[in-house]
Amino acid sequence: MKVQSTRGGQEIPALNAVLQGIASDGGLFVPETFPPIDLDEAKQCAEKSYSDLCGYVLSLFFDLGREDLSALARSAYAGFDTPDTVPLRPLPENEYVMELTHGPTLAFKDMALQVLPRLTQAALEKEDTEENILVLTATSGDTGKAAMAGFMDVSRTAIFVFYPDKGVAEMQRLQMVTQKGDNTGVCAVRGNFDDAQTGVKRLFASPQFRDAARSAGWTPSSANSINFGRLVPQIAYYVYAYAKLLADGKLGDGETVNCCVPTGNFGNILAAYYARRMGIPIGRLVCASNSNNVLTDFFRSGSYNAGRPFHKTMSPSMDILISSNLERFLYEMCGRDSAMVRAWMQALSETGTYAVPADMLPAMQELIWADWLSEEETAQIIRDVFNSLGYLMDPHTAVAQGVCLKYRSATGDRRPMITVSTANPYKFPQDVLHALTDSWVEEPFAAARELSELTGTQIPPQIAELQQLPVLHDGVTDRDTMGDAVLRFLGRVKK
Repeated sequence: MKVQSTRGGQEIPALNAVLQGIASDGGLFVPETFPPIDLDEAKQCAEKSYSDLCGYVLSLFFDLGREDLSALARSAYAGFDTPDTVPLRPLPENEYVMELTHGPTLAFKDMALQVLPRLTQAALEKEDTEENILVLTATSGDTGKAAMAGFMDVSRTAIFVFYPDKGVAEMQRLQMVTQKGDNTGVCAVRGNFDDAQTGVKRLFASPQFRDAARSAGWTPSSANSINFGRLVPQIAYYVYAYAKLLADGKLGDGETVNCCVPTGNFGNILAAYYARRMGIPIGRLVCASNSNNVLTDFFRSGSYNAGRPFHKTMSPSMDILISSNLERFLYEMCGRDSAMVRAWMQALSETGTYAVPADMLPAMQELIWADWLSEEETAQIIRDVFNSLGYLMDPHTAVAQGVCLKYRSATGDRRPMITVSTANPYKFPQDVLHALTDSWVEEPFAAARELSELTGTQIPPQIAELQQLPVLHDGVTDRDTMGDAVLRFLGRVKK
């Protein structure tokens, strides 16, 4: 399959897009067409294993052979802590929580970032190129650790991650700064996630930086969801969830489901939209935000305005005001008019705002319903769900659960709902404990121990070990000097 830029300037094979990351014109790669899913085939795969289903979905986009891609998926998910890979936890009222939290870093980013490094290696081998790939990534909390864990010591790759200084949870920070690997680097950026993400995009757009990286022997690419190779594995778990419920007799043939997704950079909910375009009977996509509710306002009004106060919340992976993957969605909504997309993205860059035509808004609202939760509402959901069901949610999942309830109350829609769980609660032990008890424990590991005693749940070993691991990365930089930090890192990396 070929992919094309949302801004009209490039068309290349999908596998090449894995290596390139972002289009040469600054746009994002999207599929030339949406390949149809054979639901009978998907159902048969889901009955076998998640890896078989993932291999099937990958084979629709990447020219590597289905058996090889299924083997790649089996390798990627071998380290997950459950044989199901993606458990579907039934809740009352015809709701299923899709747990994407069982990978090595305890966040949904593992679902794609265990696959992406393997796809990158396969692409390098298929293209028979001598390139070495430098993966540059901005993270709002979970992507950084998942990307470094995935790319650690992968030959012919190096990875450098930027995260907002004081803008991630302490457990998320510790997961990153203790990361081992001769080819991994991480640095804090003074500012918020949008500063880090904008800085990385500027590096990709800078001929001077790209030339300097290539002179050092490296070709820049990305592990953010702007990379098409990360987006496709995310489509797979929506296909799997539907096919698995179908195979288990929880859904009837052709029955429609809704999906509620905690949303920041718009990649996760975009993958659900892509699954819908490929034929999965998904009805409404429910976009759940925290108090950084720029997406809620956009889907209600058609006007995007990133020039608003930035809130630090207990769901930091959603503390985002510029949702990069929304560009891909807009490209489809405007009939793939790349000139229109370019104009919107230019306006966003220059003014922080843009507005879609009034006649586009009803079509967007028919697909996506958006709302948000305050900090107090999020804490209440964590408390209510645990007290009533004994089920412990992290703040991001709680935002989705709360917005799911708001959606059903507002619309009366009682179709089956797949609510996406994106992180383990022990990545945020202080906030989760505070939600349950109203007490604040300053030391995160003490909070984790108290949370474990209170709820009868176990502290994951990936969290417990952080207390003893040495800090290996302590750099801090300004947005304007991010390129210098990367080039210093490259000077230490062996090819």
